[in-house]
Amino acid sequence: MTRLRRACLALFALPLLALPAAAEDSFSKRLGAVKVGDVKPAPVYDLPFLTWGGDVATFIANGGDKETKKDTLFDKQGIKVNLVNGDDFLGQVKNYLEGKTPFLRGTLSQLGQASEALGQDPRTAPVVFLQLTWSAGDHMVARPTCKTLNDLKGKKIVLQEGGPHVGMLDDALKSAGLKWSDIKVVWAKNVTAVKGEPDKDPAAMFRKDPTIDACFVISPDMVDLTGGLEKTGDGSEKSVKGAKVLVSTVYLDHSIADVYACRKDYFDKNKAQVEKLTAAYLKASEDLVDLRKNHEAKEKDKAKEDRYKTILAMTKTILGEETIPDAWAAHGLIMDAAFAALPGNYSFFKDEKNTANFERRAKSAVDMAVAQGWASKRFDLTAADFDYANLKKIGDLKADLKLGEKKFDVKVEDFKPEDTIVFFSVQFGADESRFDEAKYKEAFKKAIEEARLYGSGVIVVRGHVDVTKVLSQFVKAGLANNTLTRAKVGDVTKYYLKKTGKEIDITNTRAVLDLITKSDDFKTEAPEDNPQLTVKAAQKLSEERAQAVRKAILALSETIGAKLNENQFKTEGVGVVEPVIAKPKNEEDAALNRRAEFRIYKVTPEKVTKADFID
Repeated sequence: MTRLRRACLALFALPLLALPAAAEDSFSKRLGAVKVGDVKPAPVYDLPFLTWGGDVATFIANGGDKETKKDTLFDKQGIKVNLVNGDDFLGQVKNYLEGKTPFLRGTLSQLGQASEALGQDPRTAPVVFLQLTWSAGDHMVARPTCKTLNDLKGKKIVLQEGGPHVGMLDDALKSAGLKWSDIKVVWAKNVTAVKGEPDKDPAAMFRKDPTIDACFVISPDMVDLTGGLEKTGDGSEKSVKGAKVLVSTVYLDHSIADVYACRKDYFDKNKAQVEKLTAAYLKASEDLVDLRKNHEAKEKDKAKEDRYKTILAMTKTILGEETIPDAWAAHGLIMDAAFAALPGNYSFFKDEKNTANFERRAKSAVDMAVAQGWASKRFDLTAADFDYANLKKIGDLKADLKLGEKKFDVKVEDFKPEDTIVFFSVQFGADESRFDEAKYKEAFKKAIEEARLYGSGVIVVRGHVDVTKVLSQFVKAGLANNTLTRAKVGDVTKYYLKKTGKEIDITNTRAVLDLITKSDDFKTEAPEDNPQLTVKAAQKLSEERAQAVRKAILALSETIGAKLNENQFKTEGVGVVEPVIAKPKNEEDAALNRRAEFRIYKVTPEKVTKADFID
């Protein structure tokens, strides 16, 4: 095992299912028979943790694993728990339903998948009271058959059943306008390689079976397959030739939310205690982010650095040397967690304008569970109704309730086609550059929602104009100027440059535009027949179209009360250079070319300026 592999092994731990299950099995069937009971009286309850960087703050608050240590953040709040590993989510749910512990640790997507099993008895309905982090360490790796998410239709995709990647796939499909029925899912037992169980994880299955087009993996497996976030596999060692990251939670940074929940019967009787537990965790996360930031700085505060090293050592001890072999691995684990802290929790649970808030993400998770048959009935998730100003006081928290907006140090011209994650378009009428909100509202709402979901990506609104008029003028002017000749070859009309005899493919729009703009051979005296003027007018119209769409989206966000980062939306006028139909034959073809395209691009993390915490 390489140092990098060992260091990254636990960047995102998902629960390992005891046995693989068929895709149509409900969560309850996979769980098996469980007798629901009241929460059993106990001086100390188990509080599960996962092998994930966000849970290191829990270790800090508790003073390590097992029972709460004296003078820790939990202890000072009067909280006493027993920290236990909860990577087996099915085992967690069983203990929770039986009343052995009131607490549940998972992702919002996992709670959605388990929503029916959790919600059938009113006593066990989960109350989600804390968001730990958003993930920045999960990835969809694909072969060259998939250049963007739009290419997923008909493709075979492997991922672990029951884990958070299920929700990430759901988000990716929705972004591309696809359904689960549009792809073929191959379920893996484990999220990563497990000793004694070869070829039961997505990376191994992807590597072994060339018919699998894409896989969902954690960071170490992503590095093995591709060489890195922005690299392409070369086929050496464990890499797959041509494999690259199609989408990552580095960009899709509001997809996987790590949360704590507790049973409703317990919450109703112990709300103040749960609130104190939350405050202590938030305090620990503030401290951890401050120590992490100091560790990354060129000039370090020695006292903070010493404390951080102690925390890294504690993390290694709790999670085990096989998972966390050294301090570098522990630091990598923490770095892959985007901590929500106080402002993130306030935004997640209380901000109605946040299109990736608890209400919307929880609905999406339960929608998916019902649609895929993992729940036969709908049981919605509930959020704790905390007073976050009071939480700030209880926890002696430094962070404000609200965060500043991200800034992107990029220009439109910096983006390359291979930076595209996904795109979608809306068609417009001829010469239309003003947009009726009622007509285009749903498309614009989708752009607003996707912007939040891809919070570290940039959305470029690209205006397009139909190419029909330019082609017609090109041919007419070329023939009139004795620059072009044409001949009928079977049922096809072919065009040639008279001087050289070279055939001109008029469906090659870029080549045609080069001929128009780089010489006067296709210029006419009559302005209405001059393709040069038409190309310039089309470019201007496309720029106006893109700017008008951006303006309409910003206006709509105000109307519907949705939070939008204006820095995230940029515009580009494409003109006629990228037609959907290169040689339109009718009005329907031409209409496909008249469009505004929303293209979501990857942005190198170093070019995104954001706050210490993420909301």
